[in-house]
Amino acid sequence: MNEIKFDNTYVKLDRKFYEEINPQPVKKPKLIKLNSALLDYLDIDPNFLRSKDGLNFLSGNSIVKGSKPIALAYAGHQFGNFVPKLGDGRAVLLGEIIAKDGKRFDIQLKGSGKTSFSRQGDGRSPLGPVIREYLVSEAMYYLNIPSTRSLSIVSTGELVERENFLPGGILTRVAASHIRIGTFEYFFSRNDFKSVKILADYSVKRHYPHIKKEKKNIYETLFKEIIKSQAKLVALWMSKGFIHGVMNTDNTTISGETIDYGPCAFMDNFHPQKVFSYIDVSGRYSYSNQAQIMLWNLSILGQCLAPLISNEKKKSEKIIIDSLQEFSELFQNYWFSNFKKKLGLTGSNEQADKKLIENFLKIIFEQNVDFTLSFRYLSDDFSIEKKNGRFFSLFKDHSEIKDWLKYWKKRIGEEKNNFKITKENMRKVNPIYIPRNHLVEKVIEQATEKKDFSLLNKLLIAIKNPYEEREINKTFAIPPTDEEVVRQTFCGT
Repeated sequence: MNEIKFDNTYVKLDRKFYEEINPQPVKKPKLIKLNSALLDYLDIDPNFLRSKDGLNFLSGNSIVKGSKPIALAYAGHQFGNFVPKLGDGRAVLLGEIIAKDGKRFDIQLKGSGKTSFSRQGDGRSPLGPVIREYLVSEAMYYLNIPSTRSLSIVSTGELVERENFLPGGILTRVAASHIRIGTFEYFFSRNDFKSVKILADYSVKRHYPHIKKEKKNIYETLFKEIIKSQAKLVALWMSKGFIHGVMNTDNTTISGETIDYGPCAFMDNFHPQKVFSYIDVSGRYSYSNQAQIMLWNLSILGQCLAPLISNEKKKSEKIIIDSLQEFSELFQNYWFSNFKKKLGLTGSNEQADKKLIENFLKIIFEQNVDFTLSFRYLSDDFSIEKKNGRFFSLFKDHSEIKDWLKYWKKRIGEEKNNFKITKENMRKVNPIYIPRNHLVEKVIEQATEKKDFSLLNKLLIAIKNPYEEREINKTFAIPPTDEEVVRQTFCGT
């Protein structure tokens, strides 16, 4: 019995927005992982998905009642170069459902076979990247960073040809929607302004319904809402040391969710210019460049919305430029607020606090210190004399950090909270567990080569409580050895 209550809306748009297509069946599907907590939130019967019919649904082998499978059309700037037709080349949107709190979500299969947007691709995904996306997207959710989520992992029983033959997998992705900046570009580049308006109106209704009640220019307000959501998102990424790795416009949602976990990674040792993606040879999508790239992406969206914002070209351009100029201030405010919290600061001594943050980042960069642990261990003990503590053990040279600690402790002393409360607040924003690259690679290796998913399950337990330190999870907090360091990541296409 199908216990998924679909309530589809995107499929009601014009056919030019998508292609009707069913997923391609696979030979021997096997359920590897099912996200019970997400199932409960979405009000989906877990017994159905654990049944044979449920497995066929999650693998694309059958279509259940209410599902309207489609592949979405979109374009995009990839590494700055415009590609007029991209679309879902290896994904099929099965439909939309309403969660328990009334929010609407897409249910999509990723790695489900060829569509008309596949170009030269096979439409499939190796199991490794499926596992990576499941792990990292769930970690982002529990780190309180807006993100698509993962409902299930299914192995296909088939091999996928890349450099080598690899076991195949299918991810069930859950998203607020799959509307991207590239979706607007798809129609704008074709001078189909009617469809741009349809898409904008749909986006307002689905993601920003409150702006319809305002008397302001709806499309200008939509643009500003998206700018705000992206400024907040990138600031959150950077506060946790996350590098998206492929911030193309087709990988930027208008909902403000993180999407498409290809060559992404969390930094180990702090480096502002850190890059993981093996194809990003110029460092376009480096850690410190992410805000600048998001602003560039938003300028492309502004161009698409320009005809809707005003019929007068000069007026529209001014509104767009003024709106884009707000991004930098918004991002800086979000960034500053996040890093203040990481250092336990709540007051309003802006100049001194910025200097404290910048100097701390400078020291951990120059001494090649682990980003996550440097902030986490800072909350261990407020006694700067504790030279044998975990915090000091991260540094080779103690002189600079001791001087910094004196100023920091003095600043903390000015706060209204006592040290105990400050310590508790810092631990609420500084995780001890993240899906470190070497751990993710070990999980993938064990899963794909040995069909052993025990490490996957253990790491998932740890990242579901990233701020709660437990002895049983202590190995997941340890940075990689020199031999374990992962220097490059791959997208899996």
